[in-house]
Amino acid sequence: MKGAFGNLPEHWQLTRVDRVASVNARIGWKALTAAEYQEEGYAFLATPNIKTAEIDFREVNFISEFRYEESPDLKLAVGDVLLAKDGNTLGIVNIVRDLPRPATVNGSIAVLRSHGIDPNFLRYVIASDITQSAICAVKDGMGVPHLFQRDINRLAVPLPPAGEQRRISDFLDGEVARVNQMIALRLRQLAVIAERYAAVMSTAVVGRSRSDKMNKEWPWLPADLELTRLGYFARIQSGVTVDASRGPTGRDVEVPYLRVANVQGERVDLAEVKTIRIPRDLADRATLREGDVVMTEANGNPDNLGRGAVWRGEFADMVHQNHVFAIRTDGKRLLPEYLSVLLASAHGRRYFRFTSNQVGIATTSSGKVLNMPIPVCSLERQAEVVATCMRAREATEDASAALNRQLALLAERRRALITAAVTGQIDVTTARGVRVP
Repeated sequence: MKGAFGNLPEHWQLTRVDRVASVNARIGWKALTAAEYQEEGYAFLATPNIKTAEIDFREVNFISEFRYEESPDLKLAVGDVLLAKDGNTLGIVNIVRDLPRPATVNGSIAVLRSHGIDPNFLRYVIASDITQSAICAVKDGMGVPHLFQRDINRLAVPLPPAGEQRRISDFLDGEVARVNQMIALRLRQLAVIAERYAAVMSTAVVGRSRSDKMNKEWPWLPADLELTRLGYFARIQSGVTVDASRGPTGRDVEVPYLRVANVQGERVDLAEVKTIRIPRDLADRATLREGDVVMTEANGNPDNLGRGAVWRGEFADMVHQNHVFAIRTDGKRLLPEYLSVLLASAHGRRYFRFTSNQVGIATTSSGKVLNMPIPVCSLERQAEVVATCMRAREATEDASAALNRQLALLAERRRALITAAVTGQIDVTTARGVRVP
């Protein structure tokens, strides 16, 4: 434990969580299911509620008073430190600064209630790079990362005098708030850039209408836009069903196959390509050709359903999964790049939201894909639309990459500030605007 925080100021102590706070958590919630959630009642916080700068008590599930009273130790109070202990949010930490209504937490959050340390200082200690690294080192679990209560109890905690704890917390509240404001601004800029790109695509695809009337069947399209079915210009190739029970045959071949995870909107992500052994005739029927437009037929997020990308033949003999459609266009009448733009445009997004089956995950069908209304235009005009959208996409990606680099630097600065302050590397009484390595 001593080595974790290095050389602390001589007048500081080094302790551990269970000596300055109680830790309360549970695995599961006594068979509580989503069916028990209520329209009103006691707030039941989950990890998404503690990810933001301030705890979100609005977008929450509610449970009954009986369920709330089942675990008195998990009834939240002002000053409680909340630590995510499961899944990909493991290590996220926040503090209850205000309690607008009675609340508790689900099984993925531990509640730390301090009794020998300023709770806000404890929150920042857990948010420091040193403690986050310690959490990553001890996380365990079957498949899903998990932090056990015993490991939380053993986390090292530097302990300056009480007055110094409060000064450090106050300093970090101000400095972290400033960094968070800059992060929020960059995120808004990213959203504006994305909206601008969507507007450019929509204008390029639909054009500027000469009529104020809208299409009766597709009310987001102008009435004077000439449309036809995608099925007149393309056909759909079915993919391979992944079936572990399929026995080997003498005609089997091992080929790469395109999964739902590989289809990422307007691009194909080939960072991880898996292979499958199937009979040669089955592989031949599901092999992608250069110029095919691949799109998913099911997605947990309805907004992503129907996004497509052009297959460029990066892998030879690539087959596609049955949950990925391969749309093969008549290149003399419909450019695959133009279809990809249509699928990504506001028109494509609305069409699949409007026609999808959203019981469970959002799904579509080959019939709905082929019925998609396509604006009628020449190959030359299609090429112009594609060029316009590609220029806008390149500019958007360049600007987004620059903003994301700034976001990474801001997050790094926030972590460095926190770590330097809770280890005594900076004097917070004179450190406004301090440069932190």
